Amino acid sequence: MNADREVARVRDLKTPIGLAVFAIAALLMGFAFPRDGETTFRLSTGSDFIQLPALVVPTVGFVAAVAVLMVLMVFGALAFSFLHPRGKSPLWLVIVFVALALFAFLTWAAAGKTIPLPGLLIGALALSTPIIFGALGGVVSERVGVVNIAIEGQLLFGAFSAAVVSSVTGQPLLGLLAAMIAGMLVSLVLAVFAIRYIVEQVIVGVVLNVLVMGLTNFLYSTVLTANTAQFNSSVRFPSLEIPILSQIPIIGPVFFQQTIIVYLMYIAVFGVWFGLFKTRWGLRVRSVGEHPTAADTVGIDVNRTRFWNVLLAGAIAGMGGAYFTLDSVSAFGKEMTNGMGFIALAAVIFGRWHPIRATLAALLFGFATSLQSVLGIIGSPVPSEFMLMLPYLVTIFAVAGLVGQSRPPAADGKPYIKS
Repeated sequence: MNADREVARVRDLKTPIGLAVFAIAALLMGFAFPRDGETTFRLSTGSDFIQLPALVVPTVGFVAAVAVLMVLMVFGALAFSFLHPRGKSPLWLVIVFVALALFAFLTWAAAGKTIPLPGLLIGALALSTPIIFGALGGVVSERVGVVNIAIEGQLLFGAFSAAVVSSVTGQPLLGLLAAMIAGMLVSLVLAVFAIRYIVEQVIVGVVLNVLVMGLTNFLYSTVLTANTAQFNSSVRFPSLEIPILSQIPIIGPVFFQQTIIVYLMYIAVFGVWFGLFKTRWGLRVRSVGEHPTAADTVGIDVNRTRFWNVLLAGAIAGMGGAYFTLDSVSAFGKEMTNGMGFIALAAVIFGRWHPIRATLAALLFGFATSLQSVLGIIGSPVPSEFMLMLPYLVTIFAVAGLVGQSRPPAADGKPYIKS
């Protein structure tokens, strides 16, 4: 019994080791490569009901102090890993550590400059929205046992369909509906080949991505560019401000001054989480993705359940595609999703096939991209390529199991043949 506990505790040393890496980086920033000056964090916008004063932080002393505190927290995490009954570091310690590390990095990177915090967060949410939709679609599809490599194609075809329908009808709601149908069409092909004809799911997904890319590029060059005013001048959703909430400093402009697509994203995140873990539908979905044979024995039609939920996943991802042409810009462009479908797939893996965690992983990608842009604007010496690379490195560590176990549903990618 004691030997088993010791083995479990040794296995859970991953968290202290991961924290130690960031603590060493903080020590280097604070002592080996210090930067002079003060960093200013702008906390309010002109429309906020309460104007918060800017936060001015002395760079050298603050970063050094935080680095020392982070080292102490590493020792605390190490102690918890040996003393805690389960050998795990508490979640609150990890959250506080990450918050301090991020704050110290921003202070160091923007020494002598001003960071507009609301603008940074608004940009992060905007860049994360299509990734979140794609990740939710990926979670639903893979929870039911079908690998969804075609998220990129669903986003791209959704963006194209939304632009064309919105341009022709002048109704962005119809464009949003068209995007959902487009995502379902891509999923329909995936479901038919993967479930009915038992074709390798990864190969089908890759082929669909290439097919959608080629089809949209062809139609863009031959149809949309020939008559841009009629086919590629989509009507975007207006921004809807929620009274009172939109005037709260920091969080108001970020969360409550958005378009209907972003508000639908909030609903989708909650809906997928609640549906998967609190309803009979979710129990059926998870049972089919984990143990289809057992699900079949209790009367669940495995392949039919997979088929309809893959279509649902495509509709969710299609909404993310609509964001590009009904919110971000008002025209479709070649390959405008720019690989965000693959980032969404990485968010699914990083989030361990859980809708909330996948959403947080997508927000990490969006935040890193927004931060890269802000640091480039203010003239920070941190290479922009490093900021874009960071989320992918974290994802690799997650997949490798260095920041926790990342196990897909047991039957994910495995066709079910009724015996």
